[in-house]
Amino acid sequence: MNDNKSEQDLQAENQSPTNIDAGETNLTPEEQLAVATQKLSELQDGFLRAKAEGENIRRRAAEDIAKAHKFAIESFAEHLIPVSDSLYAALATEAGDAKAFKEGLEITLKQLLSAFEKGRLVEINPAPGSKFDPHQHQAISMVPSDQEPNTVVSVLQRGFLIADRVLRPALVTVSQAK
Repeated sequence: MNDNKSEQDLQAENQSPTNIDAGETNLTPEEQLAVATQKLSELQDGFLRAKAEGENIRRRAAEDIAKAHKFAIESFAEHLIPVSDSLYAALATEAGDAKAFKEGLEITLKQLLSAFEKGRLVEINPAPGSKFDPHQHQAISMVPSDQEPNTVVSVLQRGFLIADRVLRPALVTVSQAK
């Protein structure tokens, strides 16, 4: 038995015109109709409330998905901002020392690679001699080589994976069969 409802309340809820307790068989048809009408009204109200709640849940879920799409890049962008700051600082310096400039570029590249890592962006940079993978590499040309056929000779442009999906394949030259 439910603690919040008395036995009498539960019996009243379970009554229907065809299922009336033996003690209440003296109800007139008008009273039975009134009980049935009240029960119908309660059920309709419960149905409408459940339907409205379902629609509210769908609407909130759609809003959450829209926000997730809109702001999905936000975290990645936050990691790229320091890289932008470093590049602006490098451009603002008047130093003519090539060695210091190169060191600054290397530090900025490390910042960029760190931002890529935090954003789950993985670089595809196959080593020369590694097996050609058509899922991650795009062959630009085939060249004669001392290497085994269908192996990477050189990388023309690095590729990138994001969450194990190829964003851009690495552009490579491949050794051809002899």
